[in-house]
Amino acid sequence: MIIIGEKINGTIPSVKKAIQEKDEAFIHERAIKQVESGADYIDVCASTAPEFEVETLKWLIEIVQNAVDKPLCIDSPNARTIEAVLKYIKQPGIINSVSEEGGKCEIIYPLMQGTAWQVIGLTCDSNGIPCDVQTKVDIAKTMVEKAAKYEITPDRIHIDPLVMALSTENISLMNFVETLKAIKGMYPTIKITSGLSNISFGMPLRKVVNQNFLTIATYVGMDSAIMDPCNREMMATLLATEALLGRDKHCRKYATAYRKNKIGPMKLS
Repeated sequence: MIIIGEKINGTIPSVKKAIQEKDEAFIHERAIKQVESGADYIDVCASTAPEFEVETLKWLIEIVQNAVDKPLCIDSPNARTIEAVLKYIKQPGIINSVSEEGGKCEIIYPLMQGTAWQVIGLTCDSNGIPCDVQTKVDIAKTMVEKAAKYEITPDRIHIDPLVMALSTENISLMNFVETLKAIKGMYPTIKITSGLSNISFGMPLRKVVNQNFLTIATYVGMDSAIMDPCNREMMATLLATEALLGRDKHCRKYATAYRKNKIGPMKLS
């Protein structure tokens, strides 16, 4: 599983405060902790007012790149913002995101041509997030076909089927699974990604719902997750799932994480 660390996001109150106060040490430490906990990419999202977003992202990018060597997942709903900050990023990572809304593919894909950048594609369009599997699959197909015109192969694309809240859509998980299987049936090398918390919105014991979603999604073939790698219970769930699925030879990753005090009850030194 590719882990995209989600903890540098201006929608998080502590991060918002750090941005407002220009607390570089807080952002620096948060990046390091995510990498130490197992993040493969660090998502960087300003979530500020539009007029401040580019400058805030540049500030965050500089701090994170000085703190860790992992590639970034540069996160903005505004394709022009991503276009403006891409030149400040030292190594190709993941662009978060494109969709079939507002001509985002037409802005982002030319920037990716001839590079190693990857992209997250959201299965939504100008009509919003579809509820049915086929429309999501059709949107994914359109995004992949557009990408091909810029020599962007499916293995560089992470499709997010945008799982709905279980509290409002009882077959939310099953739709996610069907969408995943249909897209991978068309494009075997494509990646499927998801955030882990949307499905539990409005539910009691949200963490339990999120953990079980992660287990099932991993089993059916999800390739990357936008998640909190510092969440010990979530990481334990992921590592245990991969061990149970035979993806962790001799359970070495699971055992090593426990031995290094990354999962299980916190051991005081």
